[in-house]
Amino acid sequence: MELTVNEKKQLLALAHFSIESGFRPSHNQSINTKASPLLSSKLGAFVTITINSKLRGCIGYIQTDDELSKTIMDAAFQAAFHDPRFAPLSENEFNQIKLEISILSESFPMDSYDDIEIGKHGLILEEAGRKALLLPQVPIEHNMDRDAYLSALCNKAGLYEDYWREKQLKLKGFTATVFSEEDEDLN
Repeated sequence: MELTVNEKKQLLALAHFSIESGFRPSHNQSINTKASPLLSSKLGAFVTITINSKLRGCIGYIQTDDELSKTIMDAAFQAAFHDPRFAPLSENEFNQIKLEISILSESFPMDSYDDIEIGKHGLILEEAGRKALLLPQVPIEHNMDRDAYLSALCNKAGLYEDYWREKQLKLKGFTATVFSEEDEDLN
């Protein structure tokens, strides 16, 4: 999916606006969510929050019935205030955050581990009543090869990390359009 610079900026602004509303519920800055057909499409998305290059929250949706603009706003708010791995974002931290948005493609079955392309495919695991997702950029950011990527996915699902070696996991793959405030074309 190709996004214009303006669409990326608008989605990042929506995410910031949503997080800021957690501190100032009465602020009523006007955000136009109808400016682009993309913003009304129904695509899954994740919002990742970092502070000083360290993860501070990440929440998203694989599928949704909401418009992308609403999905981004909800994911941003949830990542800031309801990621169970972190305390809610404080107002003092708000000015330090950096946002990254991942807009997901439709998922597809991954029948072989050999089909996994590092940096291209995100993975969804549903196994033994457990579920986990890793975005396509995760193995790049953590310098993982395919084996480490599969182990991390099992670990995230609460399975032991070599579980994938013992049986062929039922995996789904997806691609993502990923952008952040730190992208050169957005500054």
